[in-house]
Amino acid sequence: MDYVIKIIPQMIAGCEMTFQVFIITILLSIPLGILLALGRVSKFKFLQSIIGLYVWIMRGTPLMLQIFFVYFVLPVFDIRLPDFHSAVVAFVLNYAAYFCEIFRAGIQAIPQGQYEAAHTLGMNYLQTMKRIVLPQVFRIILPPISNETITLVKDTSLVYVLAMNDLMRTARNLVQRDFSIIPFIVAAVFYLLATLFFTVIFERLEKHFSRYDK
Repeated sequence: MDYVIKIIPQMIAGCEMTFQVFIITILLSIPLGILLALGRVSKFKFLQSIIGLYVWIMRGTPLMLQIFFVYFVLPVFDIRLPDFHSAVVAFVLNYAAYFCEIFRAGIQAIPQGQYEAAHTLGMNYLQTMKRIVLPQVFRIILPPISNETITLVKDTSLVYVLAMNDLMRTARNLVQRDFSIIPFIVAAVFYLLATLFFTVIFERLEKHFSRYDK
């Protein structure tokens, strides 16, 4: 127990990097996912095709490969990003593609009659999405959003490949230094607590919005 108490400050420092990647990814990828979803369901075929290709590439290739691409391939085109920014760009682009499909499915789940009713009331496309469709979509997509959020918590460990001092790298360094697996166990507890936190939050949100189904 004394050893665990001793390494906790270092583990918390690693959590700070993990948290930064997580929160920035969430804050940027969800709005981008919404915009991409609106493009996917728009009447512009060319835009649909471009976004569809983007989603296919991002969902069809490993996130780690995308991190490597941003970090190692972009400099070939004179685009050089620091480690942290490379990780964030890769994470945002990857998760935006997943959120795009989640929002697209939610938008298409709204009955066509509601679009027609909004048009009858004189609302344009953007007003219909903002006032009628998206508020209902949020309730529908809560479960898949919850799954992606929890997956993101675990995927943040991939920044380890860029030698960033996140929770996973901190744990590995401690294991190599002290010849003990306890840091891995402590890291697992940190991840479990984080996923438990978001699980509880989304369960409460689902219960809150389920009242409107009655």
